[in-house]
Amino acid sequence: MQFKDIIGHKNVKTRLINSVNNGRISHAQLFLGPEGCGNLPMAIAYAQYISCQNKASDDSCGQCESCIKFQKLIHPDLHFVFPVASSAEVKDKPTSTKYISQWREAITEEPYLSLANWQNKIETGNKQLLISKNESESILKVLSLKTYESDYKTMIIWYAERFNIASGNKLLKIIEEPPSKTLFILVAQDSEQIISTILSRTQLVKIGRIKENILQAELEKKYSLESSVAHKIAHQSDGNLITAKKLIEHSSTEEEFHELFKIWMRSAFKGEVAGLITWSENMASTSFGREKQKQFLKYALYLFRESLIKNYGDPEMERTANNELKFLSNFAPYIHGANCIEIIELFDNASYHIERNANPKILFLDISLKLTKLLRVQSPVF
Repeated sequence: MQFKDIIGHKNVKTRLINSVNNGRISHAQLFLGPEGCGNLPMAIAYAQYISCQNKASDDSCGQCESCIKFQKLIHPDLHFVFPVASSAEVKDKPTSTKYISQWREAITEEPYLSLANWQNKIETGNKQLLISKNESESILKVLSLKTYESDYKTMIIWYAERFNIASGNKLLKIIEEPPSKTLFILVAQDSEQIISTILSRTQLVKIGRIKENILQAELEKKYSLESSVAHKIAHQSDGNLITAKKLIEHSSTEEEFHELFKIWMRSAFKGEVAGLITWSENMASTSFGREKQKQFLKYALYLFRESLIKNYGDPEMERTANNELKFLSNFAPYIHGANCIEIIELFDNASYHIERNANPKILFLDISLKLTKLLRVQSPVF
């Protein structure tokens, strides 16, 4: 992975390159940025540049022995940690090393990888992906070894939010005082979900959303889109390449979420308790695991946001896809200043409790019953 392969973020690339050339490589760094911004490929490109045997002023050479191994993700001094769960292939004590072949394949196919796509890749069903205590023990073992070929041994930890207390605490000392020439790069979206003692030991590298004009140019080039179409998609995706690709490919999952949301809101508004019970049971079924439930709640929050923008915001800020426009034109008036804060808090709390293994049937039914009241709150008159 080279810096030239990453969309935008010229200033971040320059900062990282200068840190290497000036000999100021911090031993623990947090590449923080929203989904689809490219913080994972940026971390890989940075590690490749550090190890490159023939560095240019603006990128790794891409041709030396080290770069070739990095591009295949097989360099012996490059290590990865990522959230996993048990599967038919890995039934006991799942760790990243047991899924490393699937990881290399997934990143080679799509460096801008989403957690949902990763879970589909390793076929863990409805299980929640985590970085466990077993993983921390594996990290300590790997880092106890000397480097093989590079000056630096690099450990890239994707979705550092998925450490639990036990696994995170095991790494505190080695992150604070790592072996010589050892580099930790934590890749994350939400710093508030990272264990505070780990967060305090890292240097922040903030990676923002991809600028709209840069994303538009990339979509025109990669997908041969007309300028007007690429502009609309770049605007709707809000600097998220993963979202942009979903808009282009018409993701079947989002179509499913949209239909579920419409049925839910209509039943809640009408106060159809029997229908809400059936809907909640469906959401708690085996086909809807916790990861998918969290994705659905995130999608619901997105539609509430779009409703508020439609009511109070600038139309230029709207990011709705074509299939959502008609529904929101009727639904948006029911999301307003008198109920929006309570609705958003309700869904934020639901995501929190799903993350902590709440009973989904009870949780979704509770939300449903509260929504029957909130959706009937009258809009304030100014």
